[in-house]
Amino acid sequence: MTRAQQTISVLLLVSSLYLVLYLGLVPLNETFQTEIIPVLPFYAVISFGCYLLGRLGLAIFTFNDVPEAHEELQKEIEQAKIELRQGKVEVD
Repeated sequence: MTRAQQTISVLLLVSSLYLVLYLGLVPLNETFQTEIIPVLPFYAVISFGCYLLGRLGLAIFTFNDVPEAHEELQKEIEQAKIELRQGKVEVD
């Protein structure tokens, strides 16, 4: 089973479980059934957004700066400018 198939099967399982709870096929406390179950999708979306923002923040925080690559890129740019000038192209 591929990763995509696993993801789809998990999403189908979760949505089926939510539908069973929302339709009241499983007997639950009346307060839980009327006040908590209807807002679960909103909390799921908010939680997922917070998770993604956290991952983005962590990726930015742990981003590695590579001075060697910067120097190499600058040398390549200078080499390209030299080659363009030899080809009669005006370069800044």
